[in-house]
Amino acid sequence: MTSDSNNNYIKRHRMVIMAVLCLFGLFMAQSAPALQQKRKSRPRKTAQKDNRVYLVHADVLHYDEIKNPEAQILNGNVQFRHNGATLYCDSAYFYEASNSFEAFGKVRMVQGDTLTLVSKYAFYDGNEQMAEARHEVVLTHRRQKLYTDSLNYDRLYNIGYFFEGGKLVDGNTTLTSDWGEYHTDTRMAVFNYNVRLRDKKMLLTGDTLYYDTGKSLAHAVGPSVIKSGASTINTEDGYYNTKTEQSEMYGRSVMNDGGKTLIGDSVYHDSKKDISEAFGNVVYVDTVNKNKLTSDYGWYDGEKGYAMVTKRAVAIDYSQQDSLFMHADTFKIFTFNINTDSVYRKIHAYNKVRAYRTDVQAVCDSLVYNSLDSCMTMYKDPIVWNNNQQLLGEEIRVYMKDSTVNWAHVINQALSVERLIPDSTRYNQVSSKEMKAFFDDGNIREAHAIDNVLAIFFPIDDADSTIILENYLQTTLMKVFFNNRKMQKVWAPKSEGDAYPLSQIPPDRRQLPAFAWFDYIRPLNKDDIFEWRGKKGGQELKPEKRREAPVRHLE
Repeated sequence: MTSDSNNNYIKRHRMVIMAVLCLFGLFMAQSAPALQQKRKSRPRKTAQKDNRVYLVHADVLHYDEIKNPEAQILNGNVQFRHNGATLYCDSAYFYEASNSFEAFGKVRMVQGDTLTLVSKYAFYDGNEQMAEARHEVVLTHRRQKLYTDSLNYDRLYNIGYFFEGGKLVDGNTTLTSDWGEYHTDTRMAVFNYNVRLRDKKMLLTGDTLYYDTGKSLAHAVGPSVIKSGASTINTEDGYYNTKTEQSEMYGRSVMNDGGKTLIGDSVYHDSKKDISEAFGNVVYVDTVNKNKLTSDYGWYDGEKGYAMVTKRAVAIDYSQQDSLFMHADTFKIFTFNINTDSVYRKIHAYNKVRAYRTDVQAVCDSLVYNSLDSCMTMYKDPIVWNNNQQLLGEEIRVYMKDSTVNWAHVINQALSVERLIPDSTRYNQVSSKEMKAFFDDGNIREAHAIDNVLAIFFPIDDADSTIILENYLQTTLMKVFFNNRKMQKVWAPKSEGDAYPLSQIPPDRRQLPAFAWFDYIRPLNKDDIFEWRGKKGGQELKPEKRREAPVRHLE
């Protein structure tokens, strides 16, 4: 065939193609109203009957019967249109029979003014409305960007999903995982396997994460870890708001902050304000100071150093070999001079305080512990028991040293009672205005009774442990010295007293006027601290009225 013949053949071929395209365009123009009506009436999530992909433009269109006989080969500024979306690329294979195409080069799909999909390659099926984008894929929806190397975007259901690793960027928040999907209609993302969510202050890791980009709310499902500064949260059902930095955890979540641990059925944490709140079987552990709080409700403010627990609240001190258990309606912790070298704390416990340790038990209405002077003050009918000894007064102050009792001070209406063994019907008794007791390694070494002292005590024969007689004593000051918790010596500067054989004790000298033995109140074990038992009617201490100075009138 000659050159002129070839040119004539090409010209005739192009004229045929143009004629076909014109007839095709005329047909579509006539059919447009009917197609529009079908779009409006089609069921939701159902493909249209006439779902044709339109070729809008290409610089060059040709065929290659050998390499790809089923495709129109397009080059230069290629543009397709399909159901509200426009796709641009450098070159393409257009499979008109199957209503699909392959796009190459700078591929870009635009849908409305909110969604853009770019990649190096894409296959688009118009019948299924499915775009398969590959290589350097970026899906932009509003302010969110999804980066991956393989993305399938389902236009019918408005879902983009990746399966070879992906990254979603939402402002200052970045999410990565091995597999995930993003819903452009609801703005919800689902991430699976090796999930990592990171913002400026927090890192969340886990296996499954739901993320609402509209609300900036992440929902971690399954074993997950949230790290923020020195704080770490372990949860299997947790919510985290990346804007407010607030967390909600369920299912026995655990929050660690340095040496402090908070556990609860539900735990809420505000990272900005450093506030935590816990509900249901709450456990707070301070491993540094070796103490523990349990309750059904707890609150902690890290900025103020304030904590509160209530509802079956128990404070446990396990700094010693034997743990101390203390129950009250409410415990509160206050921190003063926080974030300074002079920081100290006060612990308030109220009401109906009951404490148990194997060697010591106590009850009172309320108490305050001050770490500044290591003093624990017990108020309103306080009673302390140690083995067979009982101590009470209007107010009891216990000064600690290295988590053990250093000395104790009983203020007003002080009474010390010791039940004798083996004769448990007799009691050593001392009453006075105030008392002081001094300890070594938790064992009483010396005791002082001060002002208006009355005492009854029974000397015991060391040879056979029998009671010899009763001594009755009145004085202004009495000091009692102990060895191995046994009374060794009694000293008084000036005293009045009598000694009575056991068979000749006057009825009014068998017990002091203030004598009382409250064994029915005493906690029996660590579980008994929840059972409040008050004093019987008429046995409560009546605070003594202080004398007031007389008022003097100037002439």
